[in-house]
Amino acid sequence: MGLLIKGGKVVHHDRSEMADVYCANGTIQCIGLNLDVPADTEMVDAHGCLVMPGGIDPHTHMQLPFMGTVVSDDFYTGTRAALAGGTTMIIDFVIPAPQQRLMDAFSIWREWAQKAASDYAFHVAITWWDKSVYDDMGTLVNDEGINSFKHFMAYKNSIMATDDILVGSFNRCRELGAIPTVHAENGELVFYLQQELLAKGITGPEAHPLSRPPLVEGEAANRAIHIAGTLGSPIYIVHVSTQDAVDAIAYARAHGQEVFGEVLAGHLLIDDSVNQHNDWSFAAAHVMSPPFRPKEHQKVLWDALKSGTLQTTATDHCSFCVEQKAMGREDFTKIPNGTAGVEDRMAVIWDRGVNSGQLSVNDFVAVTSTHAAQIFNIYPRKGSISKGADADIVIWDPEATKTISASTHHQNVDFNIYEGMQVRGLPIKTISQGEMVWNEGELDTPRGRGRFIRRPPYPPVYETLTKRNRLSKPESIKRD
Repeated sequence: MGLLIKGGKVVHHDRSEMADVYCANGTIQCIGLNLDVPADTEMVDAHGCLVMPGGIDPHTHMQLPFMGTVVSDDFYTGTRAALAGGTTMIIDFVIPAPQQRLMDAFSIWREWAQKAASDYAFHVAITWWDKSVYDDMGTLVNDEGINSFKHFMAYKNSIMATDDILVGSFNRCRELGAIPTVHAENGELVFYLQQELLAKGITGPEAHPLSRPPLVEGEAANRAIHIAGTLGSPIYIVHVSTQDAVDAIAYARAHGQEVFGEVLAGHLLIDDSVNQHNDWSFAAAHVMSPPFRPKEHQKVLWDALKSGTLQTTATDHCSFCVEQKAMGREDFTKIPNGTAGVEDRMAVIWDRGVNSGQLSVNDFVAVTSTHAAQIFNIYPRKGSISKGADADIVIWDPEATKTISASTHHQNVDFNIYEGMQVRGLPIKTISQGEMVWNEGELDTPRGRGRFIRRPPYPPVYETLTKRNRLSKPESIKRD
């Protein structure tokens, strides 16, 4: 049986229109007015609402083993919460341990993700380098539908990618038509500052942002961008949180380099005062990397998102309960780094972005869905309301309100960084693969209904980037 969404305004990344949307067999069949549909079609009333592509969160960590524990959301609970918030696809991370074969780690994550309720894809992290890594990257791109690889420039003595690894991997990405993504923090400086603070007896959560000042992000972003530029590779900088990194991206883009930037909803709304809180558990619950920044960086991030210097929004959803955070009570470097938010991203960005006039409704679609689909080469299958696209749709009521709270969210974690925030503008219905999975507060998300989405190598994405990005296809990624 098909589904007809009737009476709403369809919002695309570049325009809006009054139209109905007919879905069947998991895809959008047609868009328009007075559609001729089968008699048994289910009708969905969208009068007074906006009909938008389902959100894509390009940065999550479900079921991740990290810093001596495992995040509290697995692929079922995390994707279930995402659907409740209007996000119909996530891109998660396979993170091999140093010396672990990439293909072995990929198999483990694929098995974990079998329980997912929404569609998903993977970036694969490069945490070491030898010929097996080089070979496995080729297998992942050519046989497994992976077209992006992650590099942690932080976490010394663990998963940090040194410059020689960046050079080898970025060059391999260029050869394969894949894009390197980078967590930009100078791991050597972070480690030095951590030891210095501990030696001074500063052991609480307040030390976390002190050990990772804005300059360590700016330096790493600059270095990664220059390495990519030298090799002729595009690059995507994850969770940009500082003016320093924004400036590095803006400069490179102004000089014709293919650089993309992502900002987290949390960094747009929350400042570093949370780590100074007199309640240790509250302060520790906000420990993530990069840390929350002084408030003046927020305006820079919003301006960069509006101008197109940053293209995507994400969450870095990496949920740890208060008890897990307590592992670092005597040593801030042992507090598991990460916060949740996959359920709240779209609502808080709408409330603080669209309601404030900083973003248009079309900008909202672009930065929560379409740009991620374009950059990671799954557009227009994802990120669009168009004939033939997957029927991943959110029906958005701009006047609906709620107060965010850990007591009512669906994330499997006992803390919410947006606790008590009142938002106006909510997803009242979420449709995934043409099926209603979130309807006026009720979730219907069978375990394992999510699909692994293969992403082909580049360059097709460079042909379809929005005019807003104003990018041309560079010689380095042209293919026969």
